[in-house]
Amino acid sequence: MAGGSMNQDDDEITGINVTPLVDVMLVLLIVFMVTSTYIVQQSIQVQLPKADTGENTPHTKNLAFVIDKSGAIFLDGKLIQLEEIAVRVRAEKASDDKVQLQALVAADKNTPHGFVVGLIDAVRRQGITDLAINVEKTSM
Repeated sequence: MAGGSMNQDDDEITGINVTPLVDVMLVLLIVFMVTSTYIVQQSIQVQLPKADTGENTPHTKNLAFVIDKSGAIFLDGKLIQLEEIAVRVRAEKASDDKVQLQALVAADKNTPHGFVVGLIDAVRRQGITDLAINVEKTSM
């Protein structure tokens, strides 16, 4: 059978092997999980006191505000004007009555202080009193 033309390697591939796809998706999932915990750990660490009368907050939604060094404001990665904040917050409140909004503010260290105060004031005028300010952890 040395000269036979019937070889098993010449068969057509009729199926798709999904094992490499699953491997890639698992690696992406692990990367996402690791980076999401890293992002969360860059906030100010506090230990909250315990109380018997504490309540669980209903569903909360974070609005991520970023101010760059030129004073441009971004909400969830999209460029907005200071005047648009009221409209966007009202739209978020209207989408779900039970949602509690929280503002996460990040500003470049070279951003003028007045821009940050103006943003915080605009957010608080819309009834959002839960604020968190992103900082970078110093190495000591």
